[in-house]
Amino acid sequence: MATLSSNGHYEWAKEVKAFDETKAGVKGLVDAGVVKLPKLFVHRPETLNHPSPPCNDTVQFELPTIDFTGLASGGGGARRREIVDEIRKASEEWGFFRIVNHGVPLRVMDAMLDSIRRFHEQPQEAKTHLYSSESTRSVRFNSNVSLGDFDPACWRDLLTCVFRDDTLDPQVIPLVCRKEVQEYAKCMMELRETMAELLSEALGLGRDYLSRMECMKSQALACLYYPVCPEPELTFGTAKHSDTTFLTLLLQDSIGGLQIVHQNQWVDVPPVRGALIANIGDLMQGIMIKQLFTEMDDKC
Repeated sequence: MATLSSNGHYEWAKEVKAFDETKAGVKGLVDAGVVKLPKLFVHRPETLNHPSPPCNDTVQFELPTIDFTGLASGGGGARRREIVDEIRKASEEWGFFRIVNHGVPLRVMDAMLDSIRRFHEQPQEAKTHLYSSESTRSVRFNSNVSLGDFDPACWRDLLTCVFRDDTLDPQVIPLVCRKEVQEYAKCMMELRETMAELLSEALGLGRDYLSRMECMKSQALACLYYPVCPEPELTFGTAKHSDTTFLTLLLQDSIGGLQIVHQNQWVDVPPVRGALIANIGDLMQGIMIKQLFTEMDDKC
């Protein structure tokens, strides 16, 4: 039930504080048997209902899939040029693409998903000491409490592991997922270097351009968990947003629910086992725009 002030107004800040002080996250609400969504998580109707285009104008879009098979052969052969061209086209037209045969073992991906589920489904007391909103903490557990006054929160919990300069003390990673996080992070660092080369080439730059900039030198694993929601029609697991990063590589589980906007239309992105979703972040788009204007200046 929402907390009301003496004049009947919703006390948003008090609700946020009370929820945060439990250090239990959204999973804590579920474990407590909540059957009605707290007002803190209720989104406005106009944000929940995405208008669909008329049926006769609806186009069925499908996210581009880029197969990295043959990339590991090395050199600047025809297959590599094909992959670079596909990345360039998908980045320009979508800002997203699916990657398959990327070299990350399926067992590592499955183990990562399983271990993160184990972490979030632990008893509350096993996670409380990690609960924090301090960005300076390399490993922290919290929930998606909104930052702006009266902005609704999303129905999810989050374990964040930040590898600054690609390093993170293993002892601060929860034991229940420590081995899996380390192995998955190592694979992501290797794939990141490959992506940095391919994106550099897609921009028409030297293969080592982004690596020399060190724009993707550090990484953060955002390990999301979406507990069962008593009133899912009133909230989001993740609201509409853009990633401020250079590059996001998303590992989906088998449940689905991911959507992206393409040509002003919401497009479902169903999970494909063993695939990763690449999301060109805002900072990378800035580099792409800068390169575009540089090319225009050169032509002038």
